[in-house]
Amino acid sequence: PTPKNYCVTIAFQENEIKLLTAEIERLKNFGCLGVSPSLEGLRDENAKLKYRLNFLRKSLQEERSKTAKSMININSCLQEIFGAAIQAAYPDLENPPLVVTPSQQPKFGDYQCNSAMGITQILLKTKEQKVSPREIAEKISKNIPANECIEKVEIAGPGFINVHLRKDFVSKQLSSLLTNGVQPPAVGRRKKVVVDFSSPNIAKEMHVGHLRSTIIGESMCRLFEFAGYDVLRLNHLGDWGTQFGMLIAHLQDKFPDYLTVSPPIGDLQAFYKESKRRFDTEEEFKKRAYQCVVLLQSKNPDFIKAWELICDVSRKEFQKIYNCLDITLIERGESFYHEMMKDIVKEFEDKGFVEVDDGRKIVFVPGFPVPLTIMKSDGGYTYDTSDLAALKHRLCEEKADILIYVVDSGQSVHLQTVFAAGQMIGWYDPKVTRVAHAAFGVVLGEDKKKFKTRSGDTVRLIDLLEEGLKRAMDKLKDKERDKVVLTAEELKAAQTSVAFGCIKYADLSHNRLNDYVFSFDKMLDDRGNTAAYLLYAFTRIRAIARLANIDEQMLRKAAREEVLILDHEKEWKLGKCILRFPEILQKILEDLLLHTLCDYLYELATTFTEFYDNCYCVEKDRQSGQIMKVNMWRLLLCEATATIMAKGFDILGIKPVQRM
Repeated sequence: PTPKNYCVTIAFQENEIKLLTAEIERLKNFGCLGVSPSLEGLRDENAKLKYRLNFLRKSLQEERSKTAKSMININSCLQEIFGAAIQAAYPDLENPPLVVTPSQQPKFGDYQCNSAMGITQILLKTKEQKVSPREIAEKISKNIPANECIEKVEIAGPGFINVHLRKDFVSKQLSSLLTNGVQPPAVGRRKKVVVDFSSPNIAKEMHVGHLRSTIIGESMCRLFEFAGYDVLRLNHLGDWGTQFGMLIAHLQDKFPDYLTVSPPIGDLQAFYKESKRRFDTEEEFKKRAYQCVVLLQSKNPDFIKAWELICDVSRKEFQKIYNCLDITLIERGESFYHEMMKDIVKEFEDKGFVEVDDGRKIVFVPGFPVPLTIMKSDGGYTYDTSDLAALKHRLCEEKADILIYVVDSGQSVHLQTVFAAGQMIGWYDPKVTRVAHAAFGVVLGEDKKKFKTRSGDTVRLIDLLEEGLKRAMDKLKDKERDKVVLTAEELKAAQTSVAFGCIKYADLSHNRLNDYVFSFDKMLDDRGNTAAYLLYAFTRIRAIARLANIDEQMLRKAAREEVLILDHEKEWKLGKCILRFPEILQKILEDLLLHTLCDYLYELATTFTEFYDNCYCVEKDRQSGQIMKVNMWRLLLCEATATIMAKGFDILGIKPVQRM
């Protein structure tokens, strides 16, 4: 089969074109000499070969055109090269280990292939052959196919293959980046991705607990969209259920003319607490609340109107948060799936999965001790039914290839049970469709306990964002940015960028599986791995060309004409670091751990600082400060760094500013 990666694909196709051309010439000679008794057969064969040749030439042209713009995943490229080398060296070996990683130290080259040790173990176990890893490494090295990225390989220690990249290859990829912008590597067929995130409850305010799902989910969507997937962003609102009975009953009492006059519900949280208190303490109110639920579920127009009014008040409050954090979602709450739940119960019943327990209809899923309750004894549906209906709709109606639930770790067992039930009933095959729970830990206060206000209440998300804005402005004023550096408009833009950028980055820079401590002091520190540091670094990098009087048009012209020289070790280190961006994104697409991108951006910023401290981009007269020389290839390295950082920020949902 033709390899996927362009490094080998192009060489493969070019070689086949040469062979086909030679074969066509041979057939021509046969026909001219009249040697073959079946001239018609030769013509047919000739036509087939010409068709294949034209197809290959067109395919090669398209491949070159595509790869000329796409950023190459160098690690994947090397994996395919070494995969081909291992296959040639050991053709009888099934699924040999393929381990290619960036080298940690320059003396070990740029990348390392560490497959030899694993192959040694396989040969010993399966064929009882005792071969040293070094001998295997040598055999692999001799079978490396022709390619345009490897300068040389060296075998070190017991059998590590150190890979040195070609400088002209790295230079060419950097030039392509500067000319074409940050283009995603090809991902094959455009798949449909459904992401379920944020999902607050109607009539309750969004609190700090919703922060992680909202930020992580948005960033995942941005990553998949950049990679070329068709992404559906779903907000699974808690907009249906028994709690609406008490809310509607309280609405009727407090605003009896709600059908004709829009009720002025200012504080929905207080309204919810009032109705809950009455539900818990007033027996008559409780009975009426249950009646309201029945009337709502039977689609009584007056009760639907009350429900819509309550939902609209909540939506407006949620949207304030989403506007601040630049979040885009399509609302599809529990009510959307309500009509489907009857069919879900029937489907499980028809397939013999339902058991009746004390009037409840339950489903046991192999491997999970707690059953799903798909119908209560009173005939009502549950969260289990709603989640099963949502799963089926996303798989069977939306035709999702990848389905991601960004929900806290506490829901892990429940979601895994729902996913397993969907698999059991035949809605999807995990070998074909990826259904994943992107779980996350809780937000802690600086006391390492759940993040709460001093009075012990849950922290409202809107209060948190407003506090962030205040602290960001204080930080900017401490540095006297408001006095001479920034205009009032620039100061406001910097405040928003720092405040919301720091809140997002503080979350995303931690492994989502772990809890993390929320600290404004740490996230606003402009030293270390924080958004404040990276945003300042970005504005400084962007300012280098501007202060040298080099505009965007001049940089574009230079990108087309200049060769990026990578002779200095810090230039070489920065160039390679820039080109690791597609590797980082590919890893996150696989494991959904966004902190890897944050770690990479921090590494890129610190690598740039090393480069800038050691390599003059602009040379000035020490006395007058006049610009004497502009080293354009180094300015292009600055531009390439800023371009990658800007795309990284965009995926994380962070908005940098030009002046800070």
